[in-house]
Order: sequence, then C-alpha cells, then structure tokens
Amino acid sequence: MLNDNHWFTEVYPKHGSALSIEVKAKLHEEQTPFQKIEIYDTASFGKLMVIDGCTMVSTFDNFLYHEMMTHPVLYTHPAPKTVWVIGGGDCGSLREVLKHPEVESAVQIEIDEGVTRLAEQYFPELCASNNDPRAQLLFIDGIQWVKDAADHSVDIIIVDSTDPVGPAEGLFNEAFYRQCLRCLRPDGILAQQSESPLFHLDLIESMHGTMKAAGFASTRTLFFPQFIYPSGWWSGTLAGKGDLTAFREQDARDRPFATRYYNADIHRAAFVAPEFFREALG
Repeated sequence: MLNDNHWFTEVYPKHGSALSIEVKAKLHEEQTPFQKIEIYDTASFGKLMVIDGCTMVSTFDNFLYHEMMTHPVLYTHPAPKTVWVIGGGDCGSLREVLKHPEVESAVQIEIDEGVTRLAEQYFPELCASNNDPRAQLLFIDGIQWVKDAADHSVDIIIVDSTDPVGPAEGLFNEAFYRQCLRCLRPDGILAQQSESPLFHLDLIESMHGTMKAAGFASTRTLFFPQFIYPSGWWSGTLAGKGDLTAFREQDARDRPFATRYYNADIHRAAFVAPEFFREALG
C-alpha cells in the first residue's frame, strides 16, 4: 500500500513485521486477467514492481535473486543445453541463463504477458536477452506446458514464481514435481524459489518432502540475501535425479561473464545450512 508520506509498505501480518520503501511516484497500475501490477519510481531502489501488493523486483537488488536462481543450478548440471524458466516474467532469470554459452535453448513460460511487457518498459536491462536467437518467450500456463512436454526433453527447469498462492499455487505440489521429473533428462535438475528460511521454514520442509515423494533422488536448499522480500533472507531449492553436491567449480571460476554476487566461493557457501534448518529437515 502507498501511504500519504510517499512510502510503499508491504505488511507481513503473520510475522508482525513490514517493509517500507520511499517512493517518488507511481508510474503505472494495471489489473491483468491474473493479478494487479504496480510500478513505482523509488528514492533509493530505482524502479519497483509490485504484484498484488507484494514487492517483486527492484532495479537496486534484483541481481541477488536472478544470479542465485540461475548460476548455481547451471554450474551444478554437468552440461546444461536446454533450460525452461517457468514464470520469470521480468526476464531477469532468462538473461542470466543465456549468459552461459553452452545453453542452446532457453524457453520462458510466463502465464501473464503483462508482467513481461511492463518489464520491457520499466526494466529494459532485465530484458536484454529477449531477442537472443536461443530464447523463446511463451505466454501460457507453465503447469500445462510441463504436462504436454515430451519425456526427457530438458536439462534444467527453473521455477521463478510468485508466492505459492493464486496463479503459482499449482507449482508447489507433488503432481507438478512428478511431471517435471518426467521431462528432465538423466542429469536433470529442478530449481525453485522457496521463500524465506526464517519466515517460511515449514514450506521449505514440505517442498523437500514433496520433491522426494515425487521421485527426485536428492534435494538441496541454497540461501542468499534479498532486501525487498520478507525477512530480507531468501532461498532456492534444487531437486535432482542424481547427486547435487558437486559442481563445475573451475568453470564457475572461469565464467566468461560478469556477476555482481555469484562466484564459485559463494556457490559453495550458499548451500551451508544454519543449525535450525538442519534440525528441521533432519
């Protein structure tokens, strides 16, 4: 919500806390068939996209999320050639995926075209790879896309979704994970944003159990800071057909592109779980 003092505030009632960001102006407001999207010009965070009252992406800190939802999984896979990004309408994850020269095809499947069109207008830097010949942008239901896809047709699936409510709710259940498992090739990996380990530990615990119930052999959660998301601490959870502990460390060190947060040491450190997390997941 935007109050009279020009602060956008997102309240987390369950956790008795809130995030406020000073804004200079509201640039856009739109109700799509799926959700309400607002764009703000902020005092310190650049542009800010808000969906259904929840902060989604800012110019200032989006690199944390986009780098950590892509590079760890891409360097964990031995030879990623095909990638699907389910959701990810701001196109930042797609851009990071396509920095990897070994990727031959990247398909972004976003149900709400409005998110991408507004990102093109207000976050053009995130959309810099939209015209890459390896990229394909589809505005359809990602759950249906996975159901219709052929067996063993993709190396990596990145689920870059909103919170597990509304359009994204069906992306967090066993039926969806089973379909992802079917589509993945033998070394395939699913990576999914998994909310705050401090506020949403029960969700992450459930995700690990549900992914394994769907048939994945191993799961791992990585941690990273994200100021505009609840608690300022976020996570992504990987599910693989095989071992997820090894990664192409030398390739990560020799990566042919610049990053602002990710590097090989961050990769290794991001998977180190705090004690309360280890206890919760056994």
